[in-house]
Amino acid sequence: MTKTLDKAALVVIGGGPGGYAAAFKAADLGLDVTLVDPAENPGGVCLYRGCIPSKALLHAAKLVRETEEAGAMGLAFAPPAIDVDRLRSWKDGIVAQLTGGLGGKVKQKKIRHVRGHARFTGPRELAIELVEGGQATLAFDQAILASGSRPALPPFAGELSERILDSTGALALGSVPGSLLVIGGGYIGLELGSVYAALGSRVTVIEMLPQLMTGADRDLVSQLKRRLDAQFETILTSTKVLALKEQKNGVKVTFADKKGEETSKLFEQVLVAVGRRPNVENLGLEAAGVALEGGFVKVDALRRTTADGILAIGDVTGQPMLAHKATHEGHVAAAVAAGKPAAFEPRGIPAVCFTDPEIAWVGLTETEAKEEKRAVKTAKIPWRSIGRTLTLGRDDGLTKIIIDPENDRVLGVGLAGPGAGELIAEAALAIEMAARWQDLALTIHPHPTLSESIMEAAETFFS
Repeated sequence: MTKTLDKAALVVIGGGPGGYAAAFKAADLGLDVTLVDPAENPGGVCLYRGCIPSKALLHAAKLVRETEEAGAMGLAFAPPAIDVDRLRSWKDGIVAQLTGGLGGKVKQKKIRHVRGHARFTGPRELAIELVEGGQATLAFDQAILASGSRPALPPFAGELSERILDSTGALALGSVPGSLLVIGGGYIGLELGSVYAALGSRVTVIEMLPQLMTGADRDLVSQLKRRLDAQFETILTSTKVLALKEQKNGVKVTFADKKGEETSKLFEQVLVAVGRRPNVENLGLEAAGVALEGGFVKVDALRRTTADGILAIGDVTGQPMLAHKATHEGHVAAAVAAGKPAAFEPRGIPAVCFTDPEIAWVGLTETEAKEEKRAVKTAKIPWRSIGRTLTLGRDDGLTKIIIDPENDRVLGVGLAGPGAGELIAEAALAIEMAARWQDLALTIHPHPTLSESIMEAAETFFS
């Protein structure tokens, strides 16, 4: 049986960080909002199966590592007894608390929440497969598409199972395998590999490209790799996985190095973390007149698609696939839907890998500058010269500032070290405000803090 829902002034399709941000902002701007998402509460991949649960587990992993390294300070701890069930429960509790809070905001802002999967059947109508069963049709004046993304699976991966996992399966933390192969040396693979290594797994990472964390500058990545070399059993770059064969006692993995020499090895579990792909299928985009470009929904600076009255935001619109980008786009789209002036025109979008040490960057990278043959000046300072670093029992870390030599403007900043993800916001603000390196150097930073590394790196331009 199909029921017809009351027409929506604005319908938001997808309840992730972009979707719920758009819905909340639109409601604040006075629009009558309907949110279509299958979950009981908003949150999307980020809260349920991504950013939040992974950071909770990474914090637990960090505590394990800190107890191991405290011996250098004269503090001895017994090896931690890891209760996987309690750890999972604690992580799930955080997710429930945050998503429950969002559910409360939906009610507070009087947003109609329809639980289901939406598909365009025309330029102004949706068909919704309801979670409760049955179908509904919904006419609308405007729509914001925020359908997100999902883990990408290469052809050799076959079907997921208890032994072959994607990031969603790994975050469920069903068990801690004795040996784990992580396919993919990007931020997802390295973050989850770090978690499982701290919990006791022997972790091997295979990356097809020559460097871990492709897209980040090599000197920043080297700060991380030195620690991962000690934590992981093996890191293999320029290596291609050829086949996975599930067996009773594990997964037989065949891979080849850059010379083409093949090797087979058995692992208890395999985590496939080779990236994400946008959810553009089964949405009826053609019926709505929404065009794709390069596999993503084509949008302009106002987040408008090729279909009148339909906007799109988040992972479905292209790289970088980051929650904070989606949130900002959601605010822009909501303002546009409400007839307010707005555009998505950031000078930089910060990116963070929450390993230990963390790697964070915003704006122009040194790698990009070289590829573009762009003239820049770069200043670097190792964190071992920053007093706060040594008081934390660390001697690793790096801050790098990239400027335009013609006008001294800050073009990019890269950080590697404990807490780099928190520090990068200062750099993002500097880039958005078109700050010069003198602005960073002459700003008084508190001592002793890691933030001084930004000030001191900028000061080197004086010489």
